[in-house]
Amino acid sequence: MENLNVSGSPHIFERSSKKRIMLFVLLALLPAAGYGVFLFGVRALLVMIVSVVSAVLTQILMQVLVKRKVKVDGSGVVTGLLLGMILPPTVPLWMPVVGAFFGIAIVKWVFGGFGYAMFNPALAGRAFLMAAWPALMTIWRGVDGVTGATPLGALKIGGIKTAGYFELFMGNVGGSVGETSALLLLIGGLFLMVTKVIDWRVPLAYIGSLSLLMFVLGEDPVFHVLAGGVMLGTFFMATGYEGMPLTKKGRVIFGIGCGLLTVIIRLYSGMPEGVTYAILLMNGFSPLIERWTRLRPFGYVKKVNKNG
Repeated sequence: MENLNVSGSPHIFERSSKKRIMLFVLLALLPAAGYGVFLFGVRALLVMIVSVVSAVLTQILMQVLVKRKVKVDGSGVVTGLLLGMILPPTVPLWMPVVGAFFGIAIVKWVFGGFGYAMFNPALAGRAFLMAAWPALMTIWRGVDGVTGATPLGALKIGGIKTAGYFELFMGNVGGSVGETSALLLLIGGLFLMVTKVIDWRVPLAYIGSLSLLMFVLGEDPVFHVLAGGVMLGTFFMATGYEGMPLTKKGRVIFGIGCGLLTVIIRLYSGMPEGVTYAILLMNGFSPLIERWTRLRPFGYVKKVNKNG
């Protein structure tokens, strides 16, 4: 009995560490990020580098301000890279700095840091930039270097499809730095599911609900899955540990909600894209979803009111 060490819960541990998880996410993102540099040039690389550096420095600054031990665990790098990948390659380089600061300092650390934030910090940073400087966030450059609408924007404005399935799947289209190639994002997402870094329920529920609703409404579900930020959002944003329910049923509901809101925003709002706001809105509902789907503890008995 003297060799036993009694400690508080939890008593079940995983081999996965935060650094390992962040490393795997980075490895999964690199192919799509690299393709963005190939497609849009050095400017895209600068946007991602500035975003990553700003996110890491902001995280260090916040740890110093709240008097915590300074740790570079990779979460700041992942947030910065994700933010850089969901920005247009034409944005001024000060915008990733502002977006990273807002996402890390305001959205992440106000709630307590990694594992405590309610909203995905990269998406929150993009949403802030979109609200503050919409004109700069909607200038898109095509693969030929000419400014023009994205496939979703062209469909929204003119009702025409400027890209086929093959172009969308391979990524030979205009858009944000790292969201163009559905193939590379799918490979990265499958890698994360195989290594159990992310739960397959959220991507399946997200893509499945979006596809079904688009089909029912007479839209092209394949086009809407491949175009825009669905592939990047479903594998790397909706599955983030910030703002996702812990229960299995809750994650299915969360994914379905993301798909439903993406459809509503894309079809019935003035914006061609809806992934960012769909995931952020569902992040806000996540605590309620988790409460509704929480399993009853073993041996739990409902209290009986003896007076009634």
